[in-house]
Amino acid sequence: MSDTDAAGPDQPDTRLDREAVEPDPAARGVLYQTLARVFEHPTEQLHADLAGGDIETGLRDALAATTLEVTVPALSVEDDYRQLSARYNGLFALGSAVTTDRTDGSVETEGPAVSLYESSHRDDATWETVNVDLARAYEYYGLSVDTDERDHHDNLGLQLEFAGYLARREALGEDDAAAARRDLLDRHLTVFTDSLRESLAEPATAGIYTVLATVLDRVVAADHADLTDRLDTSASTDGREVSW
Repeated sequence: MSDTDAAGPDQPDTRLDREAVEPDPAARGVLYQTLARVFEHPTEQLHADLAGGDIETGLRDALAATTLEVTVPALSVEDDYRQLSARYNGLFALGSAVTTDRTDGSVETEGPAVSLYESSHRDDATWETVNVDLARAYEYYGLSVDTDERDHHDNLGLQLEFAGYLARREALGEDDAAAARRDLLDRHLTVFTDSLRESLAEPATAGIYTVLATVLDRVVAADHADLTDRLDTSASTDGREVSW
């Protein structure tokens, strides 16, 4: 995802060095950036950061800088790097194929065991509805999706990067950035992350992703509740509607 006018969701925003930065939303931006990273295909560095406690410490430190009451459990990794990569592939990347008719060799294929695309977790909305709404939100902020890497707007990593981007804009004092993030969470991420947590609830197969999905769902739910309470209170005070 890229932005010609400002740092995009996956790009460091050097403007956060300004003295006027609000620490709470800036820390929430770090939370979303970190959570986006742990649900990408693992690198050796990510494995080392998980195994060494850097991810756990980073999440706890970021949460401590916010008003969110979220507990981060121990992020212990029993897998070595190759095992973690294989687990990720088995859960999120590799589909399955089943021979349906041995006489003609016809094969029925299915997607990964757990999808990292929101539309696969929604029974109440079509693929088009979900992706068009997200595309509209990204384009409103001048952001575009790198189709060489992730071809659909409802990818989990893209949505988390966008949430972090909006948090950074709020940290810089931009009006309506918090409302836009609340709408993103309300329309998309709260439903998505709750379903993802349920899909990864079995630690025997999901390993550390069971815990990571739980932390993700807790952060999204807490941020959504906080934003809703804060913005609804503000709207009732000044009479303004809040939405993107």
